[in-house]
Amino acid sequence: MNDADDVLLSVRAEARQLVAPDYAVLDGLLEHTAGSKAEAVGSITASLDRLTADLAALGGVPFGEATGRRPLTWSAYSSATHEESYHDKETGRLERTGQVTATVALQVTVRDLDTLDDLAGVLAAHQGLNVHGVMWHVDWDNLAWPQVRAAAIGAAFGKARDYAAALGAALRQVEHIADAGLLGGDTAPYQTGHAVAAGGFSARAGRSGTPALNPVPQELIATIEARFRTTEVSLPGT
Repeated sequence: MNDADDVLLSVRAEARQLVAPDYAVLDGLLEHTAGSKAEAVGSITASLDRLTADLAALGGVPFGEATGRRPLTWSAYSSATHEESYHDKETGRLERTGQVTATVALQVTVRDLDTLDDLAGVLAAHQGLNVHGVMWHVDWDNLAWPQVRAAAIGAAFGKARDYAAALGAALRQVEHIADAGLLGGDTAPYQTGHAVAAGGFSARAGRSGTPALNPVPQELIATIEARFRTTEVSLPGT
């Protein structure tokens, strides 16, 4: 049979799978206001020391190259101060209050998800800390990734078989299997494999009576493109 008699089928397929998250990342901000910059900075430094000591009591360590996958890590990655002001309704101008606010941005990563209740209790106990974001993540080497990628290839075979059957043909050989976008012809951005993350505090109470963190299942998505050659196709009327 000559390849000229074949049909080349190109398909895109994806597979999805829900898995438990591997870790959570909590973003927060420590904030203290005082009568002077020195006092505000001293207050925020003391608060950060207390918080990191409490995290250390749970096994937490500073985040670094050698500690990336430890059960609990933290990073105080930026700090700032600013003079407090308010909007004067009569003059329409911003007026200073004479107070200074100091802030420290903090990120806490927890991999031992059994400690979430204890961690939530520690964070809630620090009144100067506002946790404004919780995101759940799946590691790049999670054991579910090979499964979802294999399922995407299976879906591509199924779609190609459907197309071939509609043409009265059958699949003859695989030409290409590639990450989405690598076969050309489509400039739309596609992620070959990613996890859809969701986060937030749950409504249930933990052991300390504070809002608890419940792990949110993550959806792994693998998208691939494939090309197949079919057996000879006889078009109607030819």
